[in-house]
Amino acid sequence: MSVEQRFSREPRGTPQIRVNHRIRVPEVRVVADDGSNLGVLPTNEALRRAQERGLDLVEVNPKASPPVCKILDFGKYKYEEKKKQRDAKRKQTVVEVKEIKIRPKTDDHDIDVKVRAIRKFIEQGNKVKVTCRFRGREIMHPQRAEMQLVLIVSKVEDMVNVEQRPTMEARTMAVLLAPKPQVLQRLANERAAREREQAKQGHGAHSTQGRDHGHDHEHEDHDDVDVDDDDDDDEGED
Repeated sequence: MSVEQRFSREPRGTPQIRVNHRIRVPEVRVVADDGSNLGVLPTNEALRRAQERGLDLVEVNPKASPPVCKILDFGKYKYEEKKKQRDAKRKQTVVEVKEIKIRPKTDDHDIDVKVRAIRKFIEQGNKVKVTCRFRGREIMHPQRAEMQLVLIVSKVEDMVNVEQRPTMEARTMAVLLAPKPQVLQRLANERAAREREQAKQGHGAHSTQGRDHGHDHEHEDHDDVDVDDDDDDDEGED
């Protein structure tokens, strides 16, 4: 199986990268493996030059006229691209919506417990949906529930923006809270600091152990804390 067959099998919807004999246009603009511009060449000539160097001819800009190709090691190129994608995915901030449940009769002590849980979720960069569920005739008097939600918001207003004010959803009143920009910026700074430290440690490991460059030594980020608020949900509820 050729290198282009091994590495061109992308998931559906992913643009196919044409390599070597899969490049069927008559001529291409060629960039050498040292970065020099070889100009426009017949495709068969460009392919011959790549093969002479034991490398591949890879189409990197099919929309150009003529298409732009690079002479490079396609296996190494795919490895580097996948590593970049993993790094980018790891750096993405994934915002989850956590739910905190209260009842119209939840007492002040349990409200404080809920507030601590909200603050923990917000500090992790998550949004929080606070819901107050009504039972029976409780729905006839929603004012206490609204007062509780307003009280909760007042206790966390230093770190949240109200993304959705208290609204009724069937037999539930809910408010949606989101971290303020300064909270997200602090998380981004902490993440960057961890990555710098990991890079420093990884460099030291390479220096002392002399491992192969083909291996992936990146450290996975296990600093996320999975906080389960199920115990809190039962406190103070009828």
